[in-house]
Amino acid sequence: MFVTKYRGGVFDDAMLARCEEVMRDVCADFGTELRDFNGEHDHVHLLVYYPPKVALSVLVNSLKGVSSRRLRSEFTGRVNQAVLQGRFWSPSYFAGSCGGAPLPLVKDYISQQTRPD
Repeated sequence: MFVTKYRGGVFDDAMLARCEEVMRDVCADFGTELRDFNGEHDHVHLLVYYPPKVALSVLVNSLKGVSSRRLRSEFTGRVNQAVLQGRFWSPSYFAGSCGGAPLPLVKDYISQQTRPD
């Protein structure tokens, strides 16, 4: 899960759709797979399959960095109004392993996020 800086509510449906596209491309570049994606006004959830050879911190850094640059350039007015001090994402993130949880249960949780219009 990634949260916007100061939990600024910047996302709408179009912006989330573009964010998903960008993150799918980044995952493909790393040889990983974005299996599910959803978000709300101020955060996104990702379900990513990645092999042990991929360093999670490097993948997260790239996901956040590339998406920040692309979303800022494509949604300039919306992002600049809601996000302060030059950052798009909060510096922290949450990553949890779901090796023991049934995958459909995790996908259901992600799909139940209230996506903005």
